[in-house]
Amino acid sequence: MSKNNFTIGGLFAGVGGIELGFKKSGFEVLWANEIDKHSCITYRKNFSHQLIEGDIQKINGKDLKPVDVLCGGFPCQAFSIAGYQKGFDDERGNMFFEIVRLVNELKKRPKVLFLENVKNFKSHDKGRTFQTVLNTIESNGYSAFFDVLNTCDYTNIPQNRERTFIICFRDEAGWEFSGKTNSMSYKFSKLFPPKRTTSNKPITDFLETKEVPENFFYRQDKYMYNELRKTMKSKDTLYQWRRQYVRENKNNKCPTLTANMGTGGHNVPLVVTDDGYRKLTPRECFNFQGFPKSYKLPNDIANSHLYKQAGNAVSVPLISKLADSIKKAIT
Repeated sequence: MSKNNFTIGGLFAGVGGIELGFKKSGFEVLWANEIDKHSCITYRKNFSHQLIEGDIQKINGKDLKPVDVLCGGFPCQAFSIAGYQKGFDDERGNMFFEIVRLVNELKKRPKVLFLENVKNFKSHDKGRTFQTVLNTIESNGYSAFFDVLNTCDYTNIPQNRERTFIICFRDEAGWEFSGKTNSMSYKFSKLFPPKRTTSNKPITDFLETKEVPENFFYRQDKYMYNELRKTMKSKDTLYQWRRQYVRENKNNKCPTLTANMGTGGHNVPLVVTDDGYRKLTPRECFNFQGFPKSYKLPNDIANSHLYKQAGNAVSVPLISKLADSIKKAIT
């Protein structure tokens, strides 16, 4: 490894979107952890570094190689408006404290913590959940930057995807929050947030150019076909089936891709093409998350799992932008 390379480790890695973003920015991934067996299949097709498959609660930090940046898109279902919003009362919500445990068990604590969660994380339980997280970060000797960033505002990807990012720096425990900005880190005061993009690529740039299999189309035998035909007119945007009606995304953006896309076709965004009305393919969903064409999707797992993986993933180009800023801060 080059002396100029910084290293990262990934927790709750999913299919490796965070790791891929950091890798594009020149970081070396030493290891990652993921519990979902189907996500691990996809992960291993695309990365050669160590993947620890299993429950984070069974990992001992002393057994892990120390890293410069510890990343974790910890489970969001406990805080999401799409879920029951139980927060720390949900076992998944307590996974944040598993990250803190590992930070302190590592032979050398990371320089940076990179955490990601849903937009609603900041406001959950009237902000008390988020304040608990910030207090815990501070008590462990880290400062923190936090903000909600939208994929379409900072990359050329036309997906409306708002996520909370918390970026923490070691040995900055003396900081104070001014109230004027979201920055609690002097290292990030001039580096964050990244510059906004001026435009997005058109929807059509993210669609497959090869022939799409028939099972993705909605033909006249489908009960919602007449509603689709009545509403779906533009090839420049995406649509959503809302049980009894079709919703058009008039801003020409892809709606937020979600984990429950894998639970039924009505959750997958729809597009109108020369060949008819259809839902996005799993590959197209990965395209709308900024995964490169070279990223491999397994042929031996169901599309439902691939949809879920895409919905749980992060927008890779946004992660790469944040990783660039982190690199400047610690170089």
